[in-house]
Amino acid sequence: MLAKFKKTFIGDKAFYRRYIFLATPMIIQNFITNFVSFLDNIMVGQLGQEAISAVATVNQLHFVFALAVFGAASAGSIYGAQYFGKGDHKGHMYTFRFKLYATLLATFVGILIFKVFGSQLISLFLTESEGASPELALEYGLQYLGIILVGLIPFAVNQAYATNIKETGQTVVPMVAGMVAVATNAILDYCLIFGFGPFPEMGVRGAALATVIARYIECAIVIIWAHSHRELNRYLEGAYTGFGLPANIFRQILIKGAPLMLNEVLWAAGMSMVTQSYSVRGMNVLTALSMSNTIANLFNIVFIQLGACISIVVGQYLGAGELEEAKDADNKMIAFSVFCCTIMAIIMFAFGGLFPRIYNVAPEIRSLATRFIAVAAIWMPSCSFSHCSYFTLRSGGKTLVTFLFDSVFTWVIVAPCAFILAHYTGLGIVWVYFFVQGTELIKNIMGYFMVKSDVWLVQMV
Repeated sequence: MLAKFKKTFIGDKAFYRRYIFLATPMIIQNFITNFVSFLDNIMVGQLGQEAISAVATVNQLHFVFALAVFGAASAGSIYGAQYFGKGDHKGHMYTFRFKLYATLLATFVGILIFKVFGSQLISLFLTESEGASPELALEYGLQYLGIILVGLIPFAVNQAYATNIKETGQTVVPMVAGMVAVATNAILDYCLIFGFGPFPEMGVRGAALATVIARYIECAIVIIWAHSHRELNRYLEGAYTGFGLPANIFRQILIKGAPLMLNEVLWAAGMSMVTQSYSVRGMNVLTALSMSNTIANLFNIVFIQLGACISIVVGQYLGAGELEEAKDADNKMIAFSVFCCTIMAIIMFAFGGLFPRIYNVAPEIRSLATRFIAVAAIWMPSCSFSHCSYFTLRSGGKTLVTFLFDSVFTWVIVAPCAFILAHYTGLGIVWVYFFVQGTELIKNIMGYFMVKSDVWLVQMV
């Protein structure tokens, strides 16, 4: 029994070396990004509770947009990893074109929505709390949103390039670009929020401007490197000598990718509705959630990036027609991800409560954030397994299944659970948060049987 377990779920040194080599740059990049978000959150917090709530609200709305762009890029990535694994660079080029068009289209739609409905969307999350002004928070939110919109286009273009680069196994370059960008963001945050040296004191507008500048820098680094290393980025050959896509490839990507694109948007929107349900308990809750989520993101990056690596590694095996190898690698990567996540959850539960003490907020908000962090740590391993299951199914092109597994589940189970518990019960907000997070167990059961069924073992190209 033990020997079978080791053979199924534990790899050799070569396997982990490849997996860790691929994942480490992505983990480092995202750790730095989230750490800077943490510093940004602290610096904005010095401006008052309204500023934290305003920036958190706009970032929640931006999260929906970011997932829409990610979904557009991921639609092409389903085929991109398999085309690269097969050695079809022209097919890989067409997936890049699709990503570029789809991410830009999502960006223009996002800008239009934020321009027309920005005020109403922000107001959904702002409710009365003792000592806090929703009107001031709305003013801050509109200031922040107005500048953030300028950075949406480089964000989208960078996603198109960076995902294709990662599909070739080159994860270091996006990491370096991200490191430069977040370092720039951190420095400019301090200078522009508080007014340092020759820089003006801009408050929340300074935080937004720092983010926009950093995004343009990150995008420029990735594009310049990709085009100056054509031998490593064969998909760029002919990428801009035409504009069209073969009808069969466009149809394939659209059929498989449409549920994925829709899934990302609906899932993000569903999670925003969950946050909105929590926010009816007051702006103190929204502020504490912003602090908790920012800190949790620092610990979540391990399982998030290990899960993302599944789609790259398994996708390459499937593209090469090595189905048994894909299944074996998937089992081992899921086990490794859940193991690593459990270690991170223990650390987060033990020490996560230290972070809220850094914030300049009322003691009751710090206490609330600490308890949210503890709850998030308890459910983190469950989230890891669900995340891995999602990327396993996606790697085999089962986008309709992932749509049901992810966004439909969010809207049918998670969002109604949060709405009912927050609006119609006398449960404390921490218990509401605990039970809503606990719905992840249902996804674990679904994910286990879906992955075990091997419906995702499909070579599509």
